Amino acid sequence: MKYFLVFVLLFNLINFNGFSQTDSIPTKNYSKTTFIKKQILPISLIATGTLLNIGSVKNKIQDKFPNTNTNIDDYLQFAPMAQMYLYDMAGFKHKNSVFDQTKYLFISQISSFILTQSMKGITKVHRPSGARTSFPSGHTTSAFVGATVLFHEFKDTEPFLAYSGYALATATGILRMTNNKHWLPDVLVGAGIGILTVNLVYHFEPFKNWQPFKKNKNLTFTPSITPNSASVLIRF
Repeated sequence: MKYFLVFVLLFNLINFNGFSQTDSIPTKNYSKTTFIKKQILPISLIATGTLLNIGSVKNKIQDKFPNTNTNIDDYLQFAPMAQMYLYDMAGFKHKNSVFDQTKYLFISQISSFILTQSMKGITKVHRPSGARTSFPSGHTTSAFVGATVLFHEFKDTEPFLAYSGYALATATGILRMTNNKHWLPDVLVGAGIGILTVNLVYHFEPFKNWQPFKKNKNLTFTPSITPNSASVLIRF
């Protein structure tokens, strides 16, 4: 049950705030020190994964995992994003409008994708299966981006729902290893990049005032998920 232990490790590391529910969503009033403290987790994941990538440690760790042969992780990486939109449609109170959620999700996914692909091209680490595109894990990054956007949107109103995406994101990372697609360092760094990217986006709020559809009351957003992509259909 080595992979279960990794699941517990990753999931329990996701401990940004206490589970406190409020009646209204507070404004951003925390200090720079608080913001920096919240980045300890993702930075630690990135640092740990980078160190484990040195030498033959990762090979020994990989040998401890069972082997699976499934492509469910291709879908599972998008599950936290789907969760967010389902919670929206169910009427749970969230921080931002659906448009802003989608905007920050898109910015986070694009930014983290560019970063992970650049790192893959620079490091050229062999996957367990052979290709030189292992470090870091793109699937894991995508999953943790979705989970962290979900967290930011519901952490002040629905704490249980806010944390729920991390279970599926962690499961995605584990499957990348048991399917022999990635090493543990790839998954740890991917998770760290995903969390850190979203934290920065929600802190700086790029394009905060860009609301082209604000006055359109008939605007609807419909999420669409395929094995290779996730998108949102906009209807007027």
